[in-house]
Amino acid sequence: MSSRPFLLLLSCLFVLTIAMSLYVWQLRSHADAVAPTLAAPQAVAPPGAGPAKRVTLCVAYDNPGVLRSNSVSLPLSSERQRRAAELLRALLNTYSAKDSPHPLPNTAEVRNVYFVDPGLVVIDVNAALADGQTSGVLAEELTVTSLVQTLTANLEGIQRVKILVDGKERSTLTGHADVSGAYDVSQVSALAKQLSSQ
Repeated sequence: MSSRPFLLLLSCLFVLTIAMSLYVWQLRSHADAVAPTLAAPQAVAPPGAGPAKRVTLCVAYDNPGVLRSNSVSLPLSSERQRRAAELLRALLNTYSAKDSPHPLPNTAEVRNVYFVDPGLVVIDVNAALADGQTSGVLAEELTVTSLVQTLTANLEGIQRVKILVDGKERSTLTGHADVSGAYDVSQVSALAKQLSSQ
């Protein structure tokens, strides 16, 4: 066997290894840019820190598998990031209450909400929310759609929403809804309309 084909094969493998390394480095750089630095999260104001305002919570109902808009009065902070977290915490309070239409454990929580760049919001939830989620495509889609729609119904300028679990990317909640990428708000809105009209 000639050494020339062997050297050609070795060269191709070397180039492929370099290309794969660059691709992995680019993916990690992108993930670091999307995920906020979580080392020193800002403290979120306790409930009741601001004046009461009329807001819309987009509440999931497992039976019959729909999304409904509920208008409620909540004391909210004037600061956008805190207000977003307070809205989602109010939504989770609905889900952890007795006779909830979309049960989640009372340990489920929104750790924080980050406005990363114009149009992109990152919701950091804890593992109890993801792991305590009712397994199934519809139940998980209802959770995600409910979170996204509650934010976009009350805050302007949101185009994409990314969900982290304990500050890290996760592929799914409990095996169905893909949360590995950022959700496009217009697509979630279209799904919400379908779920609201059923």
